[in-house]
Amino acid sequence: MEGRSLEFDRHDPYPFYTRAREADGPVFVPELDAWLVVRDADARAVLRDPETFSSANAMRPDVVPGPEAVAVLQSVPAGRPVVLTADGDEHRRVREPLTRGLSPKRVAAAVPFITGRAGELVASFAAERRVELMGRYARVLPGEVIGHLLGIDPADVPALVEGSYRADDLVFRPMSAEEQVAAANDVAGMKRVLDAHVKARGERDGEHGEDDLCGEMIRAIEPHGTLVSNLQNLLLAGHLTTTALIGTAVLHLLRHREQWELLCARPELIPAAVEEAARYEPPIQGFRRVTTRPVVLAGTELPEGAEVFVAFGATGRDPDAHDRPDAFDITREPARHLAFGHGAHACPGAQLAREQVRITLETLTTELPGLRLDGPVEMLPSLIHRSPKELFLTW
Repeated sequence: MEGRSLEFDRHDPYPFYTRAREADGPVFVPELDAWLVVRDADARAVLRDPETFSSANAMRPDVVPGPEAVAVLQSVPAGRPVVLTADGDEHRRVREPLTRGLSPKRVAAAVPFITGRAGELVASFAAERRVELMGRYARVLPGEVIGHLLGIDPADVPALVEGSYRADDLVFRPMSAEEQVAAANDVAGMKRVLDAHVKARGERDGEHGEDDLCGEMIRAIEPHGTLVSNLQNLLLAGHLTTTALIGTAVLHLLRHREQWELLCARPELIPAAVEEAARYEPPIQGFRRVTTRPVVLAGTELPEGAEVFVAFGATGRDPDAHDRPDAFDITREPARHLAFGHGAHACPGAQLAREQVRITLETLTTELPGLRLDGPVEMLPSLIHRSPKELFLTW
């Protein structure tokens, strides 16, 4: 990229991704403090080799909370390993109950609940002729679904959702010390709800526990603080990313009006539309990795301890992996993409996310086929949960 400097823009990283693919290998990006991996083949090579490319820094914070906020967080149960940042045997230990708890059979069993709540949420605003979809739907349904799978009292779910967003703010958004403490209190409140839920389940369920997602985690993950931390991680991963994908799927379908109308006319294309939305605008733009030894990646020598950012958002637009990569086309033959990761850390909840987006599109195209965007859309400057800040629609 010599002589053609282009600043990395979190609001719209795609021009940078395109320019970075002109280089022979990974490009070091000062704004990320990491080597940027933008090609599908290179990303798969990294993700298939967790021994060389550790996940220990997968969620390295952009902001380090101050001592006052840290003191608040230390007042609630916590522990490691957490599935997202663990490697090897530790990773397998905390991931296996998630895989069992989110099995195809259990996801299928949740479909009636998802369908029912999707219909109720859309019905709640259908007569209004205008809605802000992120707040009224996209930030509501996925949290309720995870709460349902964990057996959490529906009255407690809004606090869990708010705590999840505040956890995101705390490490990815610059705030004053006072704002950090307020966010930390919301996060602590979320963990107290989880703590109380786990303890109540233990007292009620006895030795073996219920055969559900929460039961799988309770039986397999200890000590208690590590269990609570993994439940928190599940909440963040389980609904923030799905919220983002719902928002971007609807956004791009309506921006490409002919695609929306085609979907309304041919609902059998909805599964393909879900995959195209995930490829075109992954909710998680990428995760970090750190090298455990010197390694050569795509001809570039990386030392031990090198920070790497695997850009799923870039790989989805790689012309070597996808035909006409910058075109949003729900009729294309679906190709393998990396929106849900790959290898040992591939998302165990990918099918659950797909079902929620599928049901959302089925509900909206059936109930509100005349949907249109109402005003400009600003994307959140986030690489973790990329989505519209607000999404105003009319019909």
